[in-house]
Amino acid sequence: MKKSMLELLACPIDKHYPLELFEINIKEDKDNEDAIITDGILFCNKCYRFYPIIDEIPVLLPDELREKQKDIDFLHKWHNKIPSKVINEGNPWHI
Repeated sequence: MKKSMLELLACPIDKHYPLELFEINIKEDKDNEDAIITDGILFCNKCYRFYPIIDEIPVLLPDELREKQKDIDFLHKWHNKIPSKVINEGNPWHI
Protein backbone atom coordinates (compact mmCIF):
# COMPACT_ATOMS: atom_id res chain seq x y z
CA MET A 1 0.00 0.00 0.00
CA LYS A 2 1.39 3.39 -0.89
CA LYS A 3 1.57 5.61 2.14
CA SER A 4 -0.23 8.39 0.26
CA MET A 5 -3.27 6.07 -0.06
CA LEU A 6 -3.92 6.62 3.65
CA GLU A 7 -5.60 9.91 2.73
CA LEU A 8 -8.34 7.95 0.91
CA LEU A 9 -9.15 5.31 3.53
CA ALA A 10 -11.75 5.31 6.29
CA CYS A 11 -12.95 2.59 8.65
CA PRO A 12 -15.48 0.43 6.79
CA ILE A 13 -17.45 -0.13 10.01
CA ASP A 14 -17.98 3.40 11.37
CA LYS A 15 -16.54 5.52 8.53
CA HIS A 16 -14.05 7.17 10.92
CA TYR A 17 -11.30 9.12 9.17
CA PRO A 18 -8.34 9.20 9.28
CA LEU A 19 -7.09 5.76 10.17
CA GLU A 20 -3.87 5.54 12.15
CA LEU A 21 -1.01 3.79 10.36
CA PHE A 22 1.51 1.56 12.10
CA GLU A 23 4.34 0.66 9.74
CA ILE A 24 6.05 -2.67 10.21
CA ASN A 25 7.95 -3.02 6.93
CA ILE A 26 8.34 -0.31 4.32
CA LYS A 27 10.19 0.16 1.07
CA GLU A 28 10.77 3.29 -0.93
CA ASP A 29 9.17 3.68 -4.34
CA LYS A 30 11.96 5.06 -6.52
CA ASP A 31 9.57 6.20 -9.26
CA ASN A 32 7.63 8.75 -7.25
CA GLU A 33 9.34 8.79 -3.84
CA ASP A 34 6.22 7.52 -2.05
CA ALA A 35 6.89 4.90 0.62
CA ILE A 36 5.23 1.53 0.17
CA ILE A 37 4.00 -0.24 3.28
CA THR A 38 4.58 -3.95 2.78
CA ASP A 39 3.39 -4.96 6.26
CA GLY A 40 1.55 -2.87 8.79
CA ILE A 41 -1.71 -2.06 10.50
CA LEU A 42 -4.44 0.46 9.89
CA PHE A 43 -6.19 1.31 13.15
CA CYS A 44 -9.49 3.07 13.83
CA ASN A 45 -9.28 5.14 17.00
CA LYS A 46 -13.07 5.32 17.22
CA CYS A 47 -14.07 1.61 17.24
CA TYR A 48 -10.56 0.21 17.97
CA ARG A 49 -10.66 -2.08 14.93
CA PHE A 50 -7.40 -2.97 13.27
CA TYR A 51 -6.92 -3.89 9.65
CA PRO A 52 -3.71 -5.66 8.64
CA ILE A 53 -1.62 -4.67 5.65
CA ILE A 54 -0.20 -7.88 4.20
CA ASP A 55 2.07 -7.98 1.16
CA GLU A 56 1.23 -4.33 0.39
CA ILE A 57 -2.55 -4.95 0.50
CA PRO A 58 -4.75 -3.36 3.20
CA VAL A 59 -7.34 -5.91 4.32
CA LEU A 60 -10.36 -3.70 5.07
CA LEU A 61 -13.03 -6.34 5.57
CA PRO A 62 -16.06 -6.28 7.87
CA ASP A 63 -15.86 -8.58 10.88
CA GLU A 64 -18.03 -11.33 9.41
CA LEU A 65 -15.69 -11.74 6.41
CA ARG A 66 -12.45 -11.77 8.38
CA GLU A 67 -10.54 -14.94 9.23
CA LYS A 68 -9.95 -14.88 12.98
CA GLN A 69 -7.00 -17.27 12.97
CA LYS A 70 -5.27 -15.39 10.18
CA ASP A 71 -5.61 -12.10 12.10
CA ILE A 72 -4.43 -13.70 15.37
CA ASP A 73 -1.42 -15.20 13.58
CA PHE A 74 -0.60 -11.76 12.15
CA LEU A 75 -0.74 -10.22 15.64
CA HIS A 76 1.52 -12.95 17.06
CA LYS A 77 4.00 -12.63 14.19
CA TRP A 78 4.45 -8.87 14.66
CA HIS A 79 3.58 -8.47 18.37
CA ASN A 80 6.89 -6.77 19.14
CA LYS A 81 6.28 -4.10 16.45
CA ILE A 82 2.59 -3.43 17.12
CA PRO A 83 1.38 -0.97 19.78
CA SER A 84 -0.14 -2.49 22.89
CA LYS A 85 -3.54 -0.87 22.25
CA VAL A 86 -3.86 -3.08 19.16
CA ILE A 87 -2.48 -6.22 20.82
CA ASN A 88 -4.50 -5.88 24.04
CA GLU A 89 -7.66 -3.99 23.02
CA GLY A 90 -8.02 -4.26 19.24
CA ASN A 91 -11.26 -5.34 17.63
CA PRO A 92 -12.67 -7.63 16.39
CA TRP A 93 -10.17 -9.72 18.41
CA HIS A 94 -6.88 -9.34 20.22
CA ILE A 95 -4.31 -11.45 22.03
